[in-house]
Amino acid sequence: MPEKDVPPDFEKALAVGRPPNVAKLFPNSKALLVSGKAIDRAMTAKGGAMTIAANCRSHMILRGVLRAAQKADAAVILEIARSEGGASAYCPVSLWNLARQADAVMNELGITVPVAIHADHYGIKAPRDLDAARVEIPSLFDAGVTSIAIDASHLPDADNLAANIELAPLIPTWAGYETEVGEIKGKSGLSTPAEAVFLIAGLNAHGIHPDWIALNNGTTHGIEESSSGIQVGLTAEIHAALAKYGISGAQHGTSGNSSERLREIAAKTATTKANVATALQMISWGIQVNDYGNAILDAAGDLVKVPGQGVTEELWVEMKAYADAHGIKGGNYKKLNIVFENKILGQGAEVRERMAQAVEDFVYGLLTRVFNAAGTGSVARALLAGAGTYDLGPKAERIEDPAEWTPEKYRKRAETLSSDKGAQGNFDD
Repeated sequence: MPEKDVPPDFEKALAVGRPPNVAKLFPNSKALLVSGKAIDRAMTAKGGAMTIAANCRSHMILRGVLRAAQKADAAVILEIARSEGGASAYCPVSLWNLARQADAVMNELGITVPVAIHADHYGIKAPRDLDAARVEIPSLFDAGVTSIAIDASHLPDADNLAANIELAPLIPTWAGYETEVGEIKGKSGLSTPAEAVFLIAGLNAHGIHPDWIALNNGTTHGIEESSSGIQVGLTAEIHAALAKYGISGAQHGTSGNSSERLREIAAKTATTKANVATALQMISWGIQVNDYGNAILDAAGDLVKVPGQGVTEELWVEMKAYADAHGIKGGNYKKLNIVFENKILGQGAEVRERMAQAVEDFVYGLLTRVFNAAGTGSVARALLAGAGTYDLGPKAERIEDPAEWTPEKYRKRAETLSSDKGAQGNFDD
C-alpha cells in the first residue's frame, strides 16, 4: 500500500485495536480486524447509521464487500451463520476460516477500514445444545471471530435468558455480543417490548451487556414474494423501551426490504447492524434482482440468469441442473455454495472480477445511499486509536437488582409474557 494512501491514524489503530486472538493468529498482518463493539460504536457516533453485516457465503462475496467498504470508508461486519458455515455447513466460507480469508484479502487489497468477524445465529434450540456450545464457542474465537450472536430465541423466554447467562462467560469481554428475542419469521410471532425488556433486563442483572438485540419485527429471510417486511414502528418502540440498557438493534432478513424502509430503520431506530445474505449471493452469480434484493423469478418460478453477468453461462447451466436433480428451488439455491465454490474460483479472471465487482457496486450503494455508513471507517479507526485499546467496554452499567433475577424469580416473571412464538419451522438464517 503506498504510504500516501495510509490514513494518519491507521498504524495507531492497528497497534492497539486488534484483539488478542487476532494479534496471535496474524502477528505480521496489516488487516484491522476488530471487535464488533467498535463497529457498533462508530455507527452510534455518526448517528442514524447502520452498516452491512454481510453473510460471506463465498469468497467472491467477501472480496466484493471489502472493496465496497474501502471505497465508502465504511466500517463493516463480515459474518457467517452457524447453519451456513458451522459443523454442518452448506457454505465453503466457515466460522473457522472467515477470519483467515478476510485477513488475506485485506492485506492483498490494502483495506484500511475496521472490519469485525461475526459468528451469526449461533443457535441453541434445546438444552443439549449447550454442551456442544461450551466446546465450540471458544474454538470460534481461537479461529479469529471477534463477535458472536447467541440465538436461543427458539426457546421459551426463560430458557432463552438462561442460555445467554450460561454462555456469556465463554465470550471474551472485549468481543461484540448479539442476542435475540423472537425468531425471524415474518408477521408470525412478532417480538414485543415486554419480551425484549425481560431478556435484556435479566442479562443486565447478571452483569451481561449485549451490544445488539435482534427481533422478529416483521421481516423474513431469503426471497420474499411481497413487499411486506420490517415494521419500523414496532422496532422503534422496542428500542425505546431498551434505551436505558444502551443496546443497539441488529436487523436480520434485510434482503427483501425496500431501500426506503431500510433508510427508515437507520434513521428512526437504534439499529446499527443490518444482515444481508441472499441478495449478495444472487448478485454474485448474476441472477436478476429487484430493488428489494429479491431474485426475480420467471413464469415457471425459476431464477433468471442475466447473460454476461456473474458465473459463466456454462457453469450456470450446470448449477441449475444440479438444483433440478436435487429438488432445490428459490432460496434453497444457497445449498449450491459449497458444491460449486471451487468451480466458481476456477473460472477465468474476467468472470471472477465481474462477480466481485457486482457485489462491490451493490454493497457500495447500500452503504452510501441507504445505510448512511459512509465515513464510519474513519470514525471507528479514530475511536480505537483514541481509546488506546481493543476493548471498548460495555455501553451500560448494571441497573437491575440481581436478587430480583434469580432463576426462580425470572421463570415466574416469564409466565406473564405472551406465549405466541408464531409458526413452527426452521428459521436459522
